[in-house]
Amino acid sequence: MTGSALVTGSMLVTATDTGVGKTVLSASLLAAIAAAGKPVRAHKPVVTGTEEPDTGWPKDHELLAQVARMDPHEVTRVCFGPAVSPHLAAELAGVQLDFDDLLAAAHAALATATEREQVCVIEGVGGLLTPLTANHTVCDLAAALHLPVLVAARPGLGTINHTLLTLSCARAAGLTVCAVVLTPWPDQPSTMERSNLTTIARMGSVEVAPLPFVASPQSAPLARAGDTLPWRRWLAAGT
Repeated sequence: MTGSALVTGSMLVTATDTGVGKTVLSASLLAAIAAAGKPVRAHKPVVTGTEEPDTGWPKDHELLAQVARMDPHEVTRVCFGPAVSPHLAAELAGVQLDFDDLLAAAHAALATATEREQVCVIEGVGGLLTPLTANHTVCDLAAALHLPVLVAARPGLGTINHTLLTLSCARAAGLTVCAVVLTPWPDQPSTMERSNLTTIARMGSVEVAPLPFVASPQSAPLARAGDTLPWRRWLAAGT
């Protein structure tokens, strides 16, 4: 795998579904890397659901901006209110998303990261087959960027099927999967959750790592959670 983006050890974070902890994983990685003294950059091609009720946590791009010490507008320039897929959110707003524009924005973020010697974490939207536009998915974006991916997945019931399907999709597209991250991983995992971890690792031929529950959107607890992951090795493998 080639490309200047990999010089900085950048990666793309995707998921088996929406709401499985992809943003918390991305923010935890960024916070841990920054706490280790490495400059970071965040990018998200599209954000939807900005009109959703307040949960006590910042919106996705706001959380990423907070831990990366960026302006939210730098993280993404495309935001929609409804919590729906990007192609539908754009349709409801009466606009049309252009895949080439989204790809160019991601390349620009990676180029800036390379120039500034930053680690760039790009967070996808939903799962790999979530439509960004009428004809292009998150998987298309990941493949065009030639970035290694991390897959966020739930630890509980149903995650084996969802995760193995995601791995199959990623590999069919030629993507390199660094690992699957089960989140939030409980302090006392059940027999089923422990079995899910080992089964995904065995059947998916992939590293599976747990990310503990993060109670607060502050950088310190995010960094502590992120530092339980072998992110240094993942970044080194992606260069």
